[in-house]
Amino acid sequence: MASRRAADELIASGAVRVNGRRPPASGLVIDPDQDKVTVDGRPVRPPAKHRYVMLNKALGVITTARDESSRTTVLDVIGPEGQLGHRLFPVGRLDADSTGLLLLTDDGELAYRLTHPRYKVPKEYLVTVAGVPRSSELSTLRQGVKLDDGMTAPADVELVRATSGDRESGRAELQVVIREGRHRQVRRMVQAVGHKVLALRRTAFGPLRLGRLKSGGWRVLSSGEVAAVRRAAGLGEP
Repeated sequence: MASRRAADELIASGAVRVNGRRPPASGLVIDPDQDKVTVDGRPVRPPAKHRYVMLNKALGVITTARDESSRTTVLDVIGPEGQLGHRLFPVGRLDADSTGLLLLTDDGELAYRLTHPRYKVPKEYLVTVAGVPRSSELSTLRQGVKLDDGMTAPADVELVRATSGDRESGRAELQVVIREGRHRQVRRMVQAVGHKVLALRRTAFGPLRLGRLKSGGWRVLSSGEVAAVRRAAGLGEP
């Protein structure tokens, strides 16, 4: 809520209540699991017990905890500063040749719900493809594509921009939103309608957006972001 000095000022002003009562000037020891603390009527909760980190994964970084070939992993990138004693793991995967938003956490229940197709949490990608897809091919991607492991669910697909050229010689950028997470799914969907993926970047995961986070950079999610992503997964406060 505030720095230590500002917190002292809030308490002195009478804005703080513990179980509905103004605490004494001498101070008060509380049990955060039992006592209710409010500031101007708003509840104050202790920090989340879990840790949530957003990474903008760079090209070539491996989405795993460790790699036998000594390649750089996502945990190498965030280092001990990002983990602070927590055993974090990536939520879902981004291939080595894909970039963008990756969530790391030790909240297993949230990770399960975010990746299970039952909960239909959207994942948004910006995809650069060889050739300019026809409207019929875009419709096929939207309706569902037959892959070797079955039909995909309907997806949101929009043509963002196209360079000069035709289906064979041009290039295009597509915004693709899926609500399931099969192995290399977006790449296989695009390939199924006759185009090769040249670059793939995840730009959003549920309510989380990559924003201006630089490639290879990471940050801890705000309490508001944690609450939003848990709501998207059908969960309450951590």
